[in-house]
Amino acid sequence: MPGTADQIDDHMLVASFRDEKLKETAFTQLVRKYQERLYWHIRRMVVEHEDANDILQNVFIKVWNNLGQFRSESNLYTWLYRIGTNETLTWIEQQKRRASVSLSGDNEEMFSERLAAQKDFDSSKIEWKLQQAIHALPEKQRIVFNLRYYDEMPYEEMSNVLDTSVGALKASYHHAVKKVEAFLVGN
Repeated sequence: MPGTADQIDDHMLVASFRDEKLKETAFTQLVRKYQERLYWHIRRMVVEHEDANDILQNVFIKVWNNLGQFRSESNLYTWLYRIGTNETLTWIEQQKRRASVSLSGDNEEMFSERLAAQKDFDSSKIEWKLQQAIHALPEKQRIVFNLRYYDEMPYEEMSNVLDTSVGALKASYHHAVKKVEAFLVGN
């Protein structure tokens, strides 16, 4: 079964990356192709532009260091999203430790403060209420919601990114949607 044009292009990028003469060009093309999607995936989890940029740089450093060993067992963008998700979760955990957030591990307040500090923040606008609702979700539900709602990622791809069963992801998304709806109705 032939792959999609996107998958074929990705296979060519990986093959070109493995050729020393084409490595830098292939990597530049990969960054151009996936930078914006990964940036917004990360930004939705951390809110602040500067933090998202820092994490994205770390993601592409990891990609540079490991792309030569990529085995194509999953789609390239799935592999990139997994790296992006893991780097973001690591960064969030580091921030929690640094800030000595409450013993319950509840970081909703920290994200609400960051969200409110954004220059365009207007608590009466629905997009900001949606962001507050999303950041009130437990971490896993927030990631699943973002991947499905914003990135329209199929559950099968999400399963590869998050190493979780499709059924568990569907349940997480369902619960997240209900919580977001309740938040929006209540506020």
